Amino acid sequence: MNYRWNWSILLQEPYWEWLWSGVQWTLAISLVSWVLALTIGLGVGIARSLPARGARLVAGIYIDVFRNIPPLVQLFLWFFVLPEIVPESIGLWLKRDLPYPEFVTAVVAIGLFAGSRVAEQVRAGIEAVGNPLLPAALATGLRPVQAFRLVVLPLGLRAIVGPLTSEFLITIKLSSLSLTIGVLELTAQSRHVENYTFQGLEAFTFATVGYLVIGLCVTALMRFIDDRIGGSALRKAAT
Repeated sequence: MNYRWNWSILLQEPYWEWLWSGVQWTLAISLVSWVLALTIGLGVGIARSLPARGARLVAGIYIDVFRNIPPLVQLFLWFFVLPEIVPESIGLWLKRDLPYPEFVTAVVAIGLFAGSRVAEQVRAGIEAVGNPLLPAALATGLRPVQAFRLVVLPLGLRAIVGPLTSEFLITIKLSSLSLTIGVLELTAQSRHVENYTFQGLEAFTFATVGYLVIGLCVTALMRFIDDRIGGSALRKAAT
């Protein structure tokens, strides 16, 4: 049986609205998760680089736990398990009163997982680029905290803009996991269109192109930022 292609189905109502809504949810989950991942990753990565043993221990535990549990499992734990093990009032709030609980859960789960990976990038950047310059910074008369804040940290972060591109792209791809808890992002909406029209190849081709375009835009943006701040030059100098 030959498959009958019908690309015009993508322009018909309500299928176009469904797919466009999926793109918007994908972008929303990806961007908010990435902001959360950067915030957590920066804090944990810095703690992982401090001389304080306690801070390094706590940061290491966070990284080991969240980086080694599959993100899909974390998503299910946050959405299905957490409301059942917390006090009943909190559980009811999470299930009934929390605005957009599926979206919030997806952002938290993906953000925490990505944050553990970003933290290791931050630590690696500080140790590879920033720390070798610490004695020179101290020799100028800066105090250790000032040297870390003004020299070590900025140079370390500039060096990892390139590697962070991969982490950002992974976060975008992980957004598709949110369909398992009911978020109608791009992949879910493509399946929705397929179920109503039986034109699955067209719908998933649109999703494929959509992810590709988003990924290429992110890559171009991060490359532009990397070039502007001289990250590639720092990485070459460090090696």
